[in-house]
Amino acid sequence: MEHEFQLFPEQASSYAAKLDWLYYSLVGVAVFFTFLICVLILTFAIKYRRGSRASRGNPSNGNLKLEFTWALIPFVIMMISFGWGTRLFMEINRPPADAIDMYVVAKQWMWKCQNQNGKGEINELHVPVETPIRVTLISEDVIHSFFVPAFRVKQDVLPGRYTSIWFRPTKPGTYHLFCAEYCGTSHAAMRGKIVVMERHEYAAWLEREGTTPASVQGRLLFERFKCGDCHGGDTSDDGPMLSGLFHRTETMRDGERLEPDLGYVRQSILEPQARVVAGYQPVMPAFQLSEEQIFQLVAYLETLSAQPLKSNTLPEELSR
Repeated sequence: MEHEFQLFPEQASSYAAKLDWLYYSLVGVAVFFTFLICVLILTFAIKYRRGSRASRGNPSNGNLKLEFTWALIPFVIMMISFGWGTRLFMEINRPPADAIDMYVVAKQWMWKCQNQNGKGEINELHVPVETPIRVTLISEDVIHSFFVPAFRVKQDVLPGRYTSIWFRPTKPGTYHLFCAEYCGTSHAAMRGKIVVMERHEYAAWLEREGTTPASVQGRLLFERFKCGDCHGGDTSDDGPMLSGLFHRTETMRDGERLEPDLGYVRQSILEPQARVVAGYQPVMPAFQLSEEQIFQLVAYLETLSAQPLKSNTLPEELSR
């Protein structure tokens, strides 16, 4: 758990220490060469000061070996840093297949969080320890930034566009969540917390809350807005079937081919005329759903697929 006064944030995620080592290494290299250059400048300034007896004969017009050396050493260091950073970048941007999905909607000046079990929270997100968590983010108004220093994660949260980030918390505790992008007069007050719990405690917490799974809430929305009237079967002339939506490629009327994802579903609900599947007429009306409702509807659509779009269920030991 984070304390009030710390020089560096606590390391509480699986890749926090790796990022810190890269940072410390880059700082160390910078400090070493800064010190070396300062020492050399001072040494030569004293040695060749006006009036000194240092020999000034036979001035050098160049030294190929020296020039090659001081070009090669920085090149090698930079390539090592590049390779090291690239490997970490790929790790941070590729969530494990077994990650649990969480959803966060940002708005001035709060964080609205929801897990796949339907539990909604304001400025709090409960997660199990030693479990990969994938957080899908979107904003209702302006640009925000999801920043958890202890996990070394920071991701812009954009209006009208989904972004995501993942982490594997390694220590139970409560960790600060900040907005790291100026978002208005109460930006500094847009704070929250990530509560990391032992797995059995998290399972008990979910059971105690007694919430309705997001997929069930999504099904209620599906029925409430009568989506099945046009998308309920394989032979509907009004709209494409939704079964297996996330595991096929769709061709649009303008010839564009795409693999449906969360962003495509959101656009199809809010702006149905923007992309129309080939073979169908642009007759679908727009629906004004909240970002949370869209998350719930997508959770239900994933259950209609032969295979899930992504892991969105709890590990076996958490679902008992």
